[in-house]
Amino acid sequence: MMKMARRVGYLVVAVISAATVVAAGYTYLKVDDFRDNVTTTPALDEIPNSPPEDDGAEDILLVGSDSRTDAKGKPLSREMLAKLRTTASVGVNTDTLIIVRFPHDGGPPRAVSLPRDSWVRVPTGGKAKINSAYGVAKAAEAARLHQRGGMSAEEIERASDERGRRALIQTVQDFTKVHIDHYAEVSLLGFYLLTEALGGVEVCLNAATSDADSGANFRAGRQTISGSEALAYVRQRKNLPRGDLDRIVRQQTFLASALHKVLSTDTLTDNRKLRRLVNAVERSVVLDPDLDILEFAQKARSLSSRQVTFVTIPVENINGRSPDGKQSIVVVDEKKVRAFVRDLIRPKGNPAGTSSGPSAPGASSSQAPRGGGSSPGAALGVLTAQEGEPISGGRAPCVN
Repeated sequence: MMKMARRVGYLVVAVISAATVVAAGYTYLKVDDFRDNVTTTPALDEIPNSPPEDDGAEDILLVGSDSRTDAKGKPLSREMLAKLRTTASVGVNTDTLIIVRFPHDGGPPRAVSLPRDSWVRVPTGGKAKINSAYGVAKAAEAARLHQRGGMSAEEIERASDERGRRALIQTVQDFTKVHIDHYAEVSLLGFYLLTEALGGVEVCLNAATSDADSGANFRAGRQTISGSEALAYVRQRKNLPRGDLDRIVRQQTFLASALHKVLSTDTLTDNRKLRRLVNAVERSVVLDPDLDILEFAQKARSLSSRQVTFVTIPVENINGRSPDGKQSIVVVDEKKVRAFVRDLIRPKGNPAGTSSGPSAPGASSSQAPRGGGSSPGAALGVLTAQEGEPISGGRAPCVN
């Protein structure tokens, strides 16, 4: 029997996909109806000790959660859980965390991955894995609301989710000193529905691989995957040479490949695919109310312009242990991380307002800031799947 999928990592492509679809201008799609049907969150309101808003960029926190509910807090059916290759579970982990930085000076955007096991300070006190901040705060709030009484299970689910989101945003801000301007979250269900709506996404593996925990079982080479296979692909970390860092590379390259497909002529001219994409977002995505979907759509287009660079924060030790010795953690130096994230927008030696890094297809990936050797960066035009091994072209690069 497959072990419960507790370490689900997946992407928030659904948000970008829907934004792009809206921007395409199809007359049958009513933008106001779309806005009304997407779940919103006030989680960005009143975050304690927020960094200054003017940090050189507009920053969007993209979150992938392993919630077993839809965006409205309704539990998923047993049938759907089986399709997702998981079971009902108490608690939420946020195993995909990406800050997308859009520089105010018009420079190329940066997508910064935060390893899920990064050992950081959390609002509930002390240090913990960054992916637990949401779940711990949510569980405490749910227990308090249960004890108080007077609320339905779905109401408690939604209210405790808001507490979890605030804790996560505060944790990310305290850790990186980046002011989060917008928030977008997609659930396990959303990732499944998106890949199904797209008819699959192309990936490429250097070697055949398998993992019983995630359900991964893939041959080497190029292949198109969707649904539960896609989930297994982006959440596998066992039997990979660099563990979670290789898993992050998979997430980054999967996002690039999915964006390429979303913006293809076939997808944007297929009304059935468009409607399925929009339905996936309406059922499973949560946005902050100030995230204008049309404005975001224009930013999403720049993510496909071959100018974006995917990077991962520097890490000190990928195989660290928590002080009590019970948990495997990623050791990080917060001062180095803050400097790294800041220098993505305002590099040392460059005056504020001067962009850097690759600005056109064909630029060397070595020009872009990198994760201190911890993980390769990847541009949508020149993807670096392994250290020092740039791969050109629009197709998905081969990775571990």
